[in-house]
Amino acid sequence: MRKLNTDELNRLSKEDFQSAEKLPIILILDNIRSLSNVGAFFRTADAFRIEALYLCGITACPPHREIHKTALGADETVSWRYFATTVEACQALINEGYRLFAVEQVEGSVPLQDFKFEPQTAYILGNEVDGVSEDALPYCSGAIELPQVGTKHSLNVSVCAGIVMWKAFEQMKLMQK
Repeated sequence: MRKLNTDELNRLSKEDFQSAEKLPIILILDNIRSLSNVGAFFRTADAFRIEALYLCGITACPPHREIHKTALGADETVSWRYFATTVEACQALINEGYRLFAVEQVEGSVPLQDFKFEPQTAYILGNEVDGVSEDALPYCSGAIELPQVGTKHSLNVSVCAGIVMWKAFEQMKLMQK
């Protein structure tokens, strides 16, 4: 076994990434307070070619040194928009025909393994302490929950997002092959 070198990884240039087909989902970052988490969202969104990130409320926006440090440059490739409130982002997406789902532990949530990902859908990931804001939940068609069996029943929001993005990628891209 040997590690692959950079050339063998077939990485896209920034220009090629911009024109490449994207996974047709959007992640809404609902008042994410950690700059490291924001950077991790960008980096993982780049890895799975997510259509865009919508940064809301107190969520920091690029350019920012701390975001860039974690994103490793993905903050320069992944499309993003800023909204003063998560509700504004929800309303904009619904007006464009998107369906919204919270990634949250709520009554009636669907376990991730049973959820069917579809195009033109956005997923709301909430604040590290408070989760998805109460005022955003009425805009959601439903919720996804990641089953957990430990004592915390809580994952870091960027780790949670990575799992959700992988599952969407697996269903929407890998299963098509």
